[in-house]
Amino acid sequence: MRLLGMAWRQLRRDFASGDLRILLSALVLAVLAVTAIGFVTDRAERALALEANRLLGGDAVVIGDTPLDGVVREAAGAPGLRSTETRELSSMVRVGDADDERLKFGDLRALGEGFPLRGRFRIVETVDGPEHDAAGIPERGSVWMSRAGADAMDARLGDMIGIGESQLRLTALVVQEPDAALDYFNIAPRVFLNLADLPATGLVQEGSRLRYRLVVAGEPTAVERFVRTAREGLARGQRLETVQDARPEMRSALDRASRFLSLAALVSVVLAAVAVAMAARRHSERHLSSTAVMRCLGASQRTLVGTHGGELLLLGLIASSIGVLLAFVAQWLVGNWLAEALKLSIPAAGWVPAVQGYGVGLVVLLTFGAPPILALRRVPALRVLRRDLDRTEPSAWLVGFAGVVGLAALLWWKAGSAKLASSMLLGIIVTLAVLAALAWGLIAVVRRLRSRLRGSLRYGLANVSRRAATSVAQVSALGLGLMALLLLTFVRTDLLDRWQVALSKEAPNRFIVNVQEDQLEPVRAFMAEQGLPAPDLFPMVRGRLVAHNGTPVKAAPAVPDPGAADSEEESGRRRRNEREYNLSTTDTLRDDNRITAGTFWGQRRPEQPELSLEEGFAASMGWKLGDRVAFDIAGQRFEATVTSLRKVEWESFRPNFIVLASPGSLTGYAASHITAVHVPAERTRFTAELVNRFPNLSVVDVDAMLKQVRSTADQVSTVVEVVFYFSLLAGLLVLMAAVSASQDERLLEGGVMRVLGGSSRQLRLAQASEFAAIGLLSGLTAACSASVLAGVLATQVFSLPWQADWRLVVVGGGLGMLAAVSAGMFATRRVLDAPPSVTLRELQG
Repeated sequence: MRLLGMAWRQLRRDFASGDLRILLSALVLAVLAVTAIGFVTDRAERALALEANRLLGGDAVVIGDTPLDGVVREAAGAPGLRSTETRELSSMVRVGDADDERLKFGDLRALGEGFPLRGRFRIVETVDGPEHDAAGIPERGSVWMSRAGADAMDARLGDMIGIGESQLRLTALVVQEPDAALDYFNIAPRVFLNLADLPATGLVQEGSRLRYRLVVAGEPTAVERFVRTAREGLARGQRLETVQDARPEMRSALDRASRFLSLAALVSVVLAAVAVAMAARRHSERHLSSTAVMRCLGASQRTLVGTHGGELLLLGLIASSIGVLLAFVAQWLVGNWLAEALKLSIPAAGWVPAVQGYGVGLVVLLTFGAPPILALRRVPALRVLRRDLDRTEPSAWLVGFAGVVGLAALLWWKAGSAKLASSMLLGIIVTLAVLAALAWGLIAVVRRLRSRLRGSLRYGLANVSRRAATSVAQVSALGLGLMALLLLTFVRTDLLDRWQVALSKEAPNRFIVNVQEDQLEPVRAFMAEQGLPAPDLFPMVRGRLVAHNGTPVKAAPAVPDPGAADSEEESGRRRRNEREYNLSTTDTLRDDNRITAGTFWGQRRPEQPELSLEEGFAASMGWKLGDRVAFDIAGQRFEATVTSLRKVEWESFRPNFIVLASPGSLTGYAASHITAVHVPAERTRFTAELVNRFPNLSVVDVDAMLKQVRSTADQVSTVVEVVFYFSLLAGLLVLMAAVSASQDERLLEGGVMRVLGGSSRQLRLAQASEFAAIGLLSGLTAACSASVLAGVLATQVFSLPWQADWRLVVVGGGLGMLAAVSAGMFATRRVLDAPPSVTLRELQG
């Protein structure tokens, strides 16, 4: 308690004298940046997750071919959860009277009260009426129909729709529905009815292929518990879906947004470390004289370490509390703006970012502030007075190493991705090494050239070489901070550009399925009549996986063994073994398919059948190049060797396949063709005319799903932009604090030069030349490092195509020099503003 009291008194004295101004400002800004970005990121991620869950109709869905009872049903009734049920089945749908009856195989969805738990149906209830959100589900005695299905069957609002033994009135057309983005590739017209009307249809009988769906939503922790319990209790024929099971193009946008937000959080931690390291270094050096006096007056090592260490701890708690409080206010303002901009509810802030803010503030402060203090323990008073510290003090190195490990752990925690954290840590280490080496090189060059220079330029560059350690520290700190900000800028630009290209207005919005071989040319002719480009028609063969490397694949057991607990990965693999796959063939890959391993056959015709697999699917199945895979196609065995893996850009919304076979290998198997086209909005009769001419074709209208994806992508882009600009502003403030934290020596030298008759112009030119040299070196190195690291992150973490743009390197170098000159000149303005006597007295005590 005595040491804590001494630490508190010293903290108050330092506050009163202004010695802690820079360190306090840097620490508050660092914690503010880390915590505010953490708050905004946390709230935005949860808001996007909730918004994405409207594509499910809830937070999680269990689907089965038998009634969902037992463990799953009990778990859905847990506190904090809401649940509802739906039924799905396929049946003939009738429109019109006996003289003009139109029949089509339809997808029926019987909805329970309360559905959807997330999101809303968007419907049209009158001819040419406006779209609006539905208040609930169809009333008893009525049905809704998807607009594409109504067009295909020429159904009109008010028509009677025959379903089994019932006649129900069509009261609304659905233009957007929950869970459409999970499985939009459903070629049948969708009809929605009240679950209470289902028994009267007579369709629920023994042997009916009914699909049962249990939808739950609620508090995140309650949903997580339900997901764990339901996954462990799944029986054969049941599966669990969350937003992670959405269409690949939707998952891609959400995953990339989450990684970018993690990257922004990492950048804030790096910037915090830079600012606090520079400020803590200045703080420690300014306490050398007072420590020397205390040593001469008999202060023990324990007293010195306890006093200074206690002061750092108290300072860290105070600054972190101020930073967290300001961050809470900032995120509240940003959160309200985001809620208005995104038109969705933003969840309240959690406590984790606040804990991370305290962690970053204290760990970084102790990492860079404690070693110099501990180094005082075994240094003679005379050497302290000479400011000649023994840097080999074991405990100081141990604390410093422990702090660096703690900082690395913080980076790992904030990243949420091992690959992202590893790439960032490696990039920081390499960048610091290159910056330090270049700084020493600059010092060596300046020492050789100094005698040949004249005037203010000579004085400015002489300062770079005279304070070698300080110059290296400043170049490293400034370069690392600029690298972090430029990295964020480069990745954000690539990310937004990619989304804009992938979700262009010309993306295909109609999939045409079941085109037969003799219909290929007639379908192309029809497209030409409609003024549409010639479509690419891809053959498609349905096959079920039966063997891998000669071993029959294992499906889920008919009767689950309660004593056998498969891992989640193994359960997923077994479920994938049960499904059918669409196989296709081609000799030319489009730009949305990229070979990542092996060799693609191209124009070559292999003697034996070969396969090219989507890399994510191959990884989930544990397959590799050279494996033999067999499929059952309509009772015939098809076996081929895996010779290549592909990265598929699913967000292109063009027909893509998990499995591609070499040309000619699928000859003789029953196949149909599929294509995708973009139909302008004004061609409202396209689907009806196509189906009238080719009755066997099925047209999948994905306009509604595209709207959902674009809406989510726009929201994600807005969040990315807000977090980016917030990070940029916080980063610039932190860099300002970092540069300002190492100005004491310049102020001292400036005061001496003014006493010796130096003019204001000479001082300014000398300072500008020094900062320009440091800034140019830091900026160019930072831009090069950021460009290389952005390329690694783009390809390995964000799965984006990347091409180096060296114009950005030049711009980055220029911005680095401008930032260093601006911050440095602002920080040393007191040289001219204050009388030399005041400056010298403050700095020399």
